Amino acid sequence: MNICVFLSAADLDDRYTVPAREFAELLGRGGHTLVWGGSESGLMKVVADGVQESGGRLVGVSVDFLAAKARADADEMVIARDLAERKALLLEKADAVVIMVGGAGTLDEATEILELKKHGKHNKPVVLLNTAGFYDGLRQQFQRMEDEGFLPLPLAELVFFAKDGVGALAYLEEWFGLQ
Repeated sequence: MNICVFLSAADLDDRYTVPAREFAELLGRGGHTLVWGGSESGLMKVVADGVQESGGRLVGVSVDFLAAKARADADEMVIARDLAERKALLLEKADAVVIMVGGAGTLDEATEILELKKHGKHNKPVVLLNTAGFYDGLRQQFQRMEDEGFLPLPLAELVFFAKDGVGALAYLEEWFGLQ
């Protein structure tokens, strides 16, 4: 399975890096391919290292202005012209999407992927990996959007909230009938 992971390139503390590493190792041991922003920095590096060291493949999609930070030993690396092209390529190369902790860029990627799914532009499973309750507020906001009629689809059809990497991968394997 090619799993696109949106996440931070920031250096973060153990409450985020340890679960990220555990999830990455699950992906690698499962023989999955990480499709990610290609960065050799922060949490992106932690996840790429974990996948690669556990036997998985790395497919990176960096962007022109960040190409100097792209991982040199990825199995495949594409350099997009801009962020819009990068997001499109990441989605195109993926069978599923997992959104991990991150800042404004990660939130932008997450909302675009969900908006595209809402409009039927893709039907790939989307998982929000809610490490340490990071996305509790966003989940509450999405629930309010559903409750007040802002979402044309039930929230459960747009995104699955997983509390940990085991739950995220189990959901995806069930989605694809791999269990």
